[in-house]
Amino acid sequence: MSVRIKLIVAMTYSKFSIFATFCLLSACSHLPKQVAIESPTRANPTETQANVEAPAPNLPNQPLSALMLYQFLLGDIALQRGMPELGAQAYLELAQSSRDPRVARRAAQISIEAHTYDRALDALKLWQELEPLAPQATQMQMTLLLSSGRLAEATPQLQALLNKAGTNQGMVFIQTHALLQRVQNKRAALVWLQGISAEFPTVAEGHWAVAQLAAVLEESELALQEVAIAIHLRPDWDQPAVLEAQLWMSRDAAKALALLKKYLEAHPENYDARLYYARALLEQKFYVPSREQFQLLIIANPASTEVAFAIALLSLQLGDLDRAEKELRQALVAGNKDSGTVHYYLAQLHEARKDEAAAIAEYHAVSTGEYVFAARLREAQLLYKAGQLPAAQAVLHDAPTTQPQQGINLLLIEAQMLRESQQHDASFAVLTRGLEKFPKQPQILFEAAMTADKLGKLALFEQLMRKLIAVAPDAAQAYNALGYSFLERNVRIAEGMKLVEKAYKLAPNDAAIIDSIGWGHFRLGDLTKSTEFLRRAFALNPDPEIAAHLGEVLWKSGKQEEAITLLQDSLKNNPDNKILSTLLKKLSR
Repeated sequence: MSVRIKLIVAMTYSKFSIFATFCLLSACSHLPKQVAIESPTRANPTETQANVEAPAPNLPNQPLSALMLYQFLLGDIALQRGMPELGAQAYLELAQSSRDPRVARRAAQISIEAHTYDRALDALKLWQELEPLAPQATQMQMTLLLSSGRLAEATPQLQALLNKAGTNQGMVFIQTHALLQRVQNKRAALVWLQGISAEFPTVAEGHWAVAQLAAVLEESELALQEVAIAIHLRPDWDQPAVLEAQLWMSRDAAKALALLKKYLEAHPENYDARLYYARALLEQKFYVPSREQFQLLIIANPASTEVAFAIALLSLQLGDLDRAEKELRQALVAGNKDSGTVHYYLAQLHEARKDEAAAIAEYHAVSTGEYVFAARLREAQLLYKAGQLPAAQAVLHDAPTTQPQQGINLLLIEAQMLRESQQHDASFAVLTRGLEKFPKQPQILFEAAMTADKLGKLALFEQLMRKLIAVAPDAAQAYNALGYSFLERNVRIAEGMKLVEKAYKLAPNDAAIIDSIGWGHFRLGDLTKSTEFLRRAFALNPDPEIAAHLGEVLWKSGKQEEAITLLQDSLKNNPDNKILSTLLKKLSR
């Protein structure tokens, strides 16, 4: 016995009186053949089920020695005290001394739970030796070997299972495929499985398992070849039919859909294949035939709320709004689908009808599920659009958040609503509160700086922009905004040009930054370069402010007619733009 075990045994002694121990030994001097000395076990999730019954094992009939009793007590006490490794060791030693297959099985299970897999394999080998016809020992041993990538060692175990399985060989291959998902070296797993499958060429599941692994490794030709054999061997089986369609989907979606259609014509009752076909049609945007397939599925399974809901969403997608509403309300009454999700799509339906009041009511009804946050945002936006800014703010304030970015989005949306309502002070107050909570958040810093600029707080604007640049040194818009502010106010021109040129290096195709470079050259008196950059900016984005800059530079360059035409055309497209109208009046004097 190890030193550690002796220590625990000594601890165990302290819990029992000498007299009680003597009585226990006297009462149990022999272990009856029919009495198990193992503790109650739980099903191990790593075991596979080969459906092979084994005869009852020959159990030992031997004296219960003091050492065996201590090992048994030690194992259970160690487990109760959260020491599974020690418990597994004690049970393995007990199994070796008792030669009881049930104890060996218990030792294996405890070792697996303790993640001591080498000891588990020792226990499993002992169990297999003591109970050669027990399929579970072989199954568990193969599971451990495959999980650790020891494919060659697992070969005799799998061959033994297949040889014993009889008509259940296909299930063994399916379970083996599931175990191989844990193997890191999928290439080795494929080669290994091909070798095993070749020994059982008439088992369709073996070819299917090889095809699955080949598909993972993107060996599509091998996968198609193997799945074709599986289909030939078992034409009624839906899984190879679906796999074949999946393999073709990325190459030739039409062929994949045709294969599924053909299979369903021969097997119209196959629910799983039809479900995949319906989803594949939906993915390819064949909405009408997809809905037809889902309708067949709901006939086969009227209780399926997921299928009923899919039909409703397809009706919504197809613009069949009356039917979609009816189907969604049926889903709501049935109560099996999350009500929040149903209300969310009813709100979308009402938005499609332009009935924004009804949409607001439905969004407000979303109180559970994955769409709660999205519903609050949309409800607030519709209230704002309806001129109910305070109500929109209240919704934003009450919106539940599960992550920081959601809280950031809420305050940015509120600040935007206030800014668009010309309430710049209130917008700045919201952003300031946001900075108290998120002092280094780039979006809030940028919006707060731009609002400070709008309020004429130029020193604060510069301070916030420089903080943003320190926090996010690759933020091109921050360099551009600060540099353009200098250029627009015609101050610190050299510094302004340096900043916008830095922005240009970071984002050379950004129209706003190109416009700033052009305007900077105008301030420096280089009209040729200014025109070049401004024409390029306007070609990328015919924004009215860029048009105003280009028009003014063209005018200064002596191209008055082109300047007036450009500004007039831009004003036609942006009739409310004050910058354009003011500049046109100025140049037309």
